[in-house]
Parts: sequence; C-alpha cells; structure tokens
Amino acid sequence: MDFVGARSAVLAVLRGVSAGDRSRLLHWMRTTNDFDEFMLSNNDVVLRSIAEDLRNCLPIEAMLNSEHLAIKKILEQPEPTVHVDAFLYDDDDIIDSLCEKGKMSRNYCVVCGSHKTAPLEFISHSFSLMELKFLYQYALPDLTGKILVDVGSRLGAVLFGGYLYSSASQLYGVEMNSDFCQLQEMIITKYQFTDRVKVLHSDICTQASLLQNADVVVMNNVFEYFLDRLEQARAWEFISHNMRKKGSLLVTVPSLEESISNLQGFIHPQDRESSKSYHLCQGSSFKL
Repeated sequence: MDFVGARSAVLAVLRGVSAGDRSRLLHWMRTTNDFDEFMLSNNDVVLRSIAEDLRNCLPIEAMLNSEHLAIKKILEQPEPTVHVDAFLYDDDDIIDSLCEKGKMSRNYCVVCGSHKTAPLEFISHSFSLMELKFLYQYALPDLTGKILVDVGSRLGAVLFGGYLYSSASQLYGVEMNSDFCQLQEMIITKYQFTDRVKVLHSDICTQASLLQNADVVVMNNVFEYFLDRLEQARAWEFISHNMRKKGSLLVTVPSLEESISNLQGFIHPQDRESSKSYHLCQGSSFKL
C-alpha cells in the first residue's frame, strides 16, 4: 500500500469509530509507544540486532565469572543491587518478560518469607540505545576525522554506536577482560565494522600514545567496580597526564567530580584542576 492509500485507510478507520471512542483513539495514537517499531532507523535496527546477539552469548546478568572484583563490589552495596546491562536490556518489555518467566526480578524481599518487598537497585556498565544516540547525535560535536577511545569497552556498545551514529574515523576500545574482547571481535567481524573499529586487549595505563592522539575519551562506570582505590588513582593520573590534545573531550559516567571525590588521599590535587566541566547525560564531559 502506498502513502495515499494508507492515509485514506487510516481516515476511513477514524470515520468508522463511534463519536464516543474517537477522542480516546486519537489520544492513544498521540501517546502510545506501540508505533516505536515503525519509527526505528536502519541503524537502530542494527544496534538492537547486535544487542540480541550479545544477549544470546551471556548470562542474564551479563557478568562473567572472571569479573571477581566487580561481583564482590556489587554484593557489598548497602542496598541489594543487580547488574542489568542497559545496552542489552534497553527495552522494558524484555525485562518484564524475563520477570514473568522468573528469570529476573525488579524487587527483593525485605523480610525473608514475607510479601513485604522493595525495588532492587539496578546498575549498568553500558549506555542504553537512547543514551548512545543522545551522545553521538546531540552531546558530542561532529566527529568527522576524529579518534574516539572507549576505556573499558566491555560489550562494545560505545564503539558500535559510534560506528553507526557518527563519522569518527577510528573508534578504539581498550578492555582488560579477554572474554569481553572476544565478544566485541565477534560483533566487529559479523557486522563488518573492521574498517573503523579496533579493540585492544590492554590496560589503559599502557596506552599513552592512544590517549595523546584521542579527540574523545569515554569512560562509563569503568573504574569504580573493577579497580581498587589505589589503582583507580593511578589510572586517573595516567589519563590526566596523557590526555592533552587541544580541544579533546573526556566523557565520564559518573561525573568526574564524583569519581575523584571518592579518591581523596589517593590522587594529587592538581589532577583535579586541569579541566573545565559541562554536564552530559548523567555524567560529565570535560573539554581540555
């Protein structure tokens, strides 16, 4: 059916609705999310396909047994907390379906054995699809010819989003966990991203040259759950020392202020004074 035919069909349906229900139908059409699947761009579809591929390779919590420190820190949170990857589970309908099947829960029992419950805290080490689109289409400037580095690239969401939603010339992921590197390489090969996306199985503190040439560095929940405080301070100082390209941007979640405030006594004061901040998403971006 072409546009003219479709428009006529929609108008015919509206004319056929009783007067009492027509306003309700129009209100539903203006406010429903049921049309979202028809509004997706091809890039959105590709990114959701990638998320589905990764979901099929990982346990529901998207945590690996090799992430010993991260698992330990999540268990030590004052409120019961679970890891729900925002990139893999961007759609509430997916989470609701898993809850209905008993594979996931939004709540925990306050008094064991009772019906008294409270919402679980969710934490993610990835951006959601909406956050990725905001990052590349609104928050960051035109990245044509630019180099972006994602520190702790994990599942590669920032890299894949950058490939689809920006014109960055190169997107580098630096990831210490070899299992996550393999998953990213699988996606890069399957979706033919090899011309612009590279993943390095490495510690960012060995990548001085990469940081010195980066135009944008992204860090999403990258240190707090994976390094002890001394290692975090060492990493921040290394990044501060090497990320000196004029006009470069540092995007952080949580904000840089919050991350560094937790490292009092571990990090030198001058490393907190080198950048000017402006807000981005739930974190901050610092322009050098």
